Amino acid sequence: MKTLLDIENWSRKEHFHFFRQFEEPFFGATVEIDCTKAYATAKSLNASFFTYYLHKTLVAVNTTESFRYRISDDQIYIYDQINASATIGRENGSFGFSLIEYNSDFAVFAATALVEIERIQNTTGLFTRTFTDDNVIHFSAIPWLDFTSLSHARSYTFPDSCPKISFGKMKIAENGKRTMPMSIHVHHGLVDGLHLGQFVDCFQELMNRSL
Repeated sequence: MKTLLDIENWSRKEHFHFFRQFEEPFFGATVEIDCTKAYATAKSLNASFFTYYLHKTLVAVNTTESFRYRISDDQIYIYDQINASATIGRENGSFGFSLIEYNSDFAVFAATALVEIERIQNTTGLFTRTFTDDNVIHFSAIPWLDFTSLSHARSYTFPDSCPKISFGKMKIAENGKRTMPMSIHVHHGLVDGLHLGQFVDCFQELMNRSL
């Protein structure tokens, strides 16, 4: 389900009309995430760490309203639920685009994610399904690279307002602290630095919690 946002009475009306005219309306930041507690929690649950932090990412996305905004035909819609289109790797080095539905219950989400991950790993090609709605984030993990910034390949002529979130290589300090880089790119017509900061704070808080 989605709701039409009243742009005319929106405090960011001018910001939206200004940034949506840009050839490249996306901006981004890379931050370091403390994943010490989250990694330990995932292992205590015998769960995939990738699935665990993907779930926490979606919880933060669905909590932060501006991350649920999407542009369609010069209108803005607020989705009730945002899912993940994550890149899933295969043994031959290729990857495919998945569609993993969000559920606030981690156990339910993990089971759903496992089915979709296994489906991608047992198919070929980049697109193995259709994507009829844009209530997704574009999600990727690059566990081989400890990056400090990241850019994305994009077609400027293709209408796109989905946030793009990527994680890099996890590092372990001598004191046992685990960290990894997180890159977030968002459409500036919909999201400002304030909202980006709120999202990151929400995500880090979720990673610090125990289930």
